[in-house]
Amino acid sequence: MDRTQLLLGLAVALFSLGLLGVIVRRNVLVMLMCMELMLNGVILSLVTFAQQTATTVGAALVFLIFVVATAEIALAIPIVLLLVREKRTLDIDAYVDLKG
Repeated sequence: MDRTQLLLGLAVALFSLGLLGVIVRRNVLVMLMCMELMLNGVILSLVTFAQQTATTVGAALVFLIFVVATAEIALAIPIVLLLVREKRTLDIDAYVDLKG
């Protein structure tokens, strides 16, 4: 098995593990971490394809994705903390009344 297949297999495993965590777990913070794990799997596959084609476009796109993910986490964590302060739980089922 060559290096590209190994990295793509790892990317698929990371994405699948994150997806399983989002589906199975009901804790908001764990779900956020699992979504980040899914994002890291996508980034790893993007870097693998960029390395295989020897282009720098993939590296620039990965940098952009990291910047957006950082901004997303910087907004998501305070929102989750406010919701936890309001409802006193991290269980996702407690926030059903937020649906518009």
